[in-house]
Amino acid sequence: MGLLDGKVAIVTGGGRGLGRAHCLALADAGATVVVNDLGSGLHGEQVGESPADEVAAEITKAGGTAKASHCSVSDWQATEALVADTVAEFGRLDIVVNNAGIVRDRMLFSMSEADFDAVIAVHLKGTFALSRHACAYWRDSFKRGEPVAGRIVNTTSGTGLFGNVGQANYGAAKAGIANLTAITALEMRRYGVTANAISPIAATRMTADLAVGHSDIGADGFDPRDPANASGVVVYLASDASSWLTGQVLRIDGDKVNRLQGWTVTGIHPSRTGRAVTAEELIDALPQLYGTAPTGRPAVRLP
Repeated sequence: MGLLDGKVAIVTGGGRGLGRAHCLALADAGATVVVNDLGSGLHGEQVGESPADEVAAEITKAGGTAKASHCSVSDWQATEALVADTVAEFGRLDIVVNNAGIVRDRMLFSMSEADFDAVIAVHLKGTFALSRHACAYWRDSFKRGEPVAGRIVNTTSGTGLFGNVGQANYGAAKAGIANLTAITALEMRRYGVTANAISPIAATRMTADLAVGHSDIGADGFDPRDPANASGVVVYLASDASSWLTGQVLRIDGDKVNRLQGWTVTGIHPSRTGRAVTAEELIDALPQLYGTAPTGRPAVRLP
């Protein structure tokens, strides 16, 4: 018996890296997997590859059930058809893993409108589009009196949560995904649907130029930056066992799963007059609120 026996999942960006690992893990847990991957390059360019077919074939060869999908997640009609076609062929849809993404890194003053729009379209709009159509399906099912246990697993990142130089487009998209996850959870709880996000620290095409390499592989061969390290979390979040958890972000760092919390109040300056705070009083108050460095400037502690 697998944790996901009888379940049907769609995984976007399922042809490589994190997505591929998720597809294999979901299939190993018993799920039927629709492997969605446009086959584009790292920056969204067409490269004539079909990684979705390769992953679907790998799952099928291992005795699982899988199907390749090649539509773009930024295409509204295509994602709507992806949900409809999945339900028509397999009779149901239980799990959506939004993982597709591209990068077009530039400093803010050098980033073009096209660079910004393309990254937002794949990451944020793509996550919204597929989630929206899946949620409409689950809501309709619920209203028909059918049992619903929908699971959405989104993908955010450290850039979206903490920021990173040269990734204004990517960070904005990933921050949006974290908040979209929270709102989806609030809206869909009543219909039996959960929405959570993962923030994996992994060595993939997107992180090839960042300091997340394989230099600290343990003597036992464990690679803390292997994309597959996040897939057990995805399987759990996709299962019935996770029905109690929604609207959360989990950061996976090697062999550790970290619970994250959003913006929280860490200090308060009450107005000295009991009315609106004035700019003049903040000259002294804000450095005190943040803590004062020897230079007299606020000591900002970056995450």
